[in-house]
Amino acid sequence: MGWFLILHSLLLFSLFLFPSSLCNTHYANEIFQAAKQEKDWLVSIRRQIHENPELKFEEYNTSALIRSELDKLGVSYSYPFAQTGIVAEIGTGFPPVVALRADMDALPLKELVEWEHKSKVDGKMHGCGHDAHTTMLLGAAKLLSQRKHKLQGTVRLLFQPGEEGGGGASHMIKQGALGVAEAIFGMHVDFTSPTGTIRSKSGPLLAAVSSFEAKIIGRGGHAAEPHQNIDPIIAVSFSILALQQLVSRELDPLSSQVLSVTFVRGGTANNVSPSYVEFGGTLRSRTTDGLHQLIRRLKEVIEGQAAVHRCTAFVSTREEEHPLLPAVVNDERLHEHVKRVGSLLLGSENVKDDKEVMAGEDFAFYQESIPGTMLSIGIRNEEVGSVHSPHSPFFFLDEDVLPIGAALHTALAELYLNDHLHQPFKEVQ
Repeated sequence: MGWFLILHSLLLFSLFLFPSSLCNTHYANEIFQAAKQEKDWLVSIRRQIHENPELKFEEYNTSALIRSELDKLGVSYSYPFAQTGIVAEIGTGFPPVVALRADMDALPLKELVEWEHKSKVDGKMHGCGHDAHTTMLLGAAKLLSQRKHKLQGTVRLLFQPGEEGGGGASHMIKQGALGVAEAIFGMHVDFTSPTGTIRSKSGPLLAAVSSFEAKIIGRGGHAAEPHQNIDPIIAVSFSILALQQLVSRELDPLSSQVLSVTFVRGGTANNVSPSYVEFGGTLRSRTTDGLHQLIRRLKEVIEGQAAVHRCTAFVSTREEEHPLLPAVVNDERLHEHVKRVGSLLLGSENVKDDKEVMAGEDFAFYQESIPGTMLSIGIRNEEVGSVHSPHSPFFFLDEDVLPIGAALHTALAELYLNDHLHQPFKEVQ
């Protein structure tokens, strides 16, 4: 009988270390059932945030709502980070430490979807799904707090402001939001993938991004006497044409960059040459180094063309208002973790390869500090009208994603801690 008890104990211990498919199925069901039971609460939270959208670094009411819910859960947190951000912590308080991140800010966009919980603030809308991101992370806080006795380390939950053009992640990092976290996961809703699926990839995922504005100054005067003027319109025209050659003639064809001039402003009369013209646009590169090179050449070309046409040029990337975003490059090891956890919870058939696009995300700042992976979580559902792209005034969310995202966040963190409990800990500098 003694040997039987010993063998039984060893079997249970081996199942703990090397879970069988049965154990895996039980774990997935356990997490999902807990998340589904919270769906009504999750929907309520998301709708409160959606009705009251706040722009970058103005998320005071959103932040207050999150803190109120964390207080109810008994989850400790620190506030503020980057004006309105919150960092909550659940677990042992000791390494390993893994971070989860959600952004909170809305867009300066008028919502054109007519429904009961439409934005109550004219000209502001959660048109990029950040209300869902915040809700899913808050849902994870609830699930993790229920399971805190099982956590083999510490989870830090980052509720971040100012993703939409504010570089909020960089401010969070400077103020210590990562602590000694050794890895970070983030997710973004994806209208191209059905609800119940996720996408992930290792390596480059999103572009390094910057914007630019240029002002070319000449000398205005009557259009009937062009020889008396210094025409900035000509200088701007040559500048824009020359800029198009930076990608087509200077970039390795196997690399990827985008330079788009998106506006030109100058002159108000049809018989007067203006004294100056302004123009600007966006710069994108598959690599952060490539973006810096593109910015350098942009300035050289505009200033050179202005000089050729006897004008003066001033070029700015407006980094104080719109910080340069590094490229999002996913860590391969964490990507594999996402695939394993996603397959466990959703089934391997619902875990797809993501595709690289030239959009930007300030999650990249975290990845410059520690390994990180951003994944896409599907929300496409024709029946409810969740078919429009982010930044559209018709953007609409399939709220069935909320418990899925909460469960996924929870499992990503909990299973990461289990996998890394006995690995050597290196303090983040």
